[in-house]
Amino acid sequence: MDNTCISPDERNQKFLSKLKARNVDVHACYQCGRCSSGCPIGDFFDLNVMEVVRLAAYGQEERLLESHTIWLCAGCETCATRCPNDIEIPVLMDVLRELTLRKGAKPAEPRIPAFHGSFLGSINRWGRVYEIGMIANYKVKSGDLTGDMKLGMDMFFKGKLKLLPHSIEGKAEIREIFSGKGKEYDR
Repeated sequence: MDNTCISPDERNQKFLSKLKARNVDVHACYQCGRCSSGCPIGDFFDLNVMEVVRLAAYGQEERLLESHTIWLCAGCETCATRCPNDIEIPVLMDVLRELTLRKGAKPAEPRIPAFHGSFLGSINRWGRVYEIGMIANYKVKSGDLTGDMKLGMDMFFKGKLKLLPHSIEGKAEIREIFSGKGKEYDR
């Protein structure tokens, strides 16, 4: 069934059922604001945390998936710790990011999923992060080839970045974790 045939109310209910399946009860929120006031990076959000929860309760999936907030959230769990109703707000943010990617929508902060993909791709291939390979992959994906070149050079000359990857034992076990996701990450 295609989304053009679904009423807005049905679409909202479908979105809310996705949240419920992940044990996120956004209807428990009574908008006390503790989540927003405690967020250490909330000043950089386009929607404060409390607004994200309220929009989720209203089933406003499209508006949330276009938000910068869901990508900038650090997942520090300060909001969930402060919530008197134990709403799993970091899980909500994860679900929203996942839905954005599954729908093939352009993330509001495209460099963040590019970084995650490069980081996980490095772990998948080497069993740990190979910094120079990960950085090169990220730079190509993000299109920012020279943005922090001076920092990288300083780190290299201080011996913090190695030219060759350092492998580990148990790479097969690490790859098993990624099985089924190989197409999403670089090998």
